Amino acid sequence: MIIKRWEKALLFGLILTIVLSTVSFSATCGEIRQNVLRLHILANSDSAADQQLKLQVRDRLLQEGADLFDGFSTEAQAAEAARQSIARLQAAAQDEIRARGYNYPVSIDVKKLYFDTRTYDQVTLPAGEYEAVQVCIGEAAGQNWWCVLFPPMCLPAASEQQEIGNVLEPDAADIVTDAPKYEIQFWAVEAYESAKDFIKGLF
Repeated sequence: MIIKRWEKALLFGLILTIVLSTVSFSATCGEIRQNVLRLHILANSDSAADQQLKLQVRDRLLQEGADLFDGFSTEAQAAEAARQSIARLQAAAQDEIRARGYNYPVSIDVKKLYFDTRTYDQVTLPAGEYEAVQVCIGEAAGQNWWCVLFPPMCLPAASEQQEIGNVLEPDAADIVTDAPKYEIQFWAVEAYESAKDFIKGLF
């Protein structure tokens, strides 16, 4: 079948539009990642007891960090505050673990971690690498729990949409609060970021 010149031009134009749209969406997703600090807690195992302990440690850390990010306006400031508070947070987590009758060690670090596209209440965050406060309990072989520390969406009295809107440009805020409209773009970004993360892991 011979494709006419005008049909080729239309096809090329369509492909170019899709590529440019994806590039623009991906760039906005990059802005989202740069403005968000996440909390990532790994349980010792998938046993019911260890999963319950994970949630108890979560509650203790959220209580401990309730005032940790007061007055900060950027993710970089929040991440630095978290780094400066690792000893305090680790002591609180260890105290909670012992109070619950366990002797698991716990480690806390602030580092870049890869996340799939995830939804937290009414906010959807695109796949990719985010700065995160990672909490590893014991063997850290169980299911994880995550939330957003900055803007403080999972801290007491935080207002999700108001807080996320304070740190993102309007286009980026629209993406995270109106996910169904961007379902295909989220899929494309996740596929790209997953492939990039896989290749990175090979080297």
